[in-house]
Amino acid sequence: MLPVQKLVASWMAQTPAHSTGRSTGRSRTRLAARLTAGQRARQLANLVNGTTLLGLALARAAGTALHQGPRGLVIASDYAWRIPFAGAFTLGNVVFCRIHAEQLLNRPALLGHEEIHCSQYAWCLGLPFLPLYFLAAGWSQLRTGNPGSANFFERQAGLAAGGYVDLRTPGKAPGSTGGIGV
Repeated sequence: MLPVQKLVASWMAQTPAHSTGRSTGRSRTRLAARLTAGQRARQLANLVNGTTLLGLALARAAGTALHQGPRGLVIASDYAWRIPFAGAFTLGNVVFCRIHAEQLLNRPALLGHEEIHCSQYAWCLGLPFLPLYFLAAGWSQLRTGNPGSANFFERQAGLAAGGYVDLRTPGKAPGSTGGIGV
């Protein structure tokens, strides 16, 4: 079985976490458990609509390290390609980040923000999320000069959690450090 197939099989079963790809052999940790009905539905929806498989293919092509994340997520860490410019983004249930998986797991607000985007893929029936997201980002750019500030998808996921500035109101969003997520 290929490493990606093993990851999908264990991910679907929610077995103990493991890594494939450029793993450093760090100790394995058990990610507590069972998925809620909503998390399982999101996981299955994104698998069926093909976005998670596309995410796993991109992760493989980009040479990221894959880690089973919490709540049915897969973390593709150490993403080095220049596009997209974000520090974190999602494709189906795969969360890409430029940092190590452990660092992302230590930032629950950002991981939660990206998890909401995973749910948005499911609600948009997969790939239609991408043009809808980019239309919302363009609309936000026209209205505020920032692709996240008035973007429906980013606002729903939490601007501050994603590191976005809220330009619709004076000042920065509380806890914001600049746009780092998609």
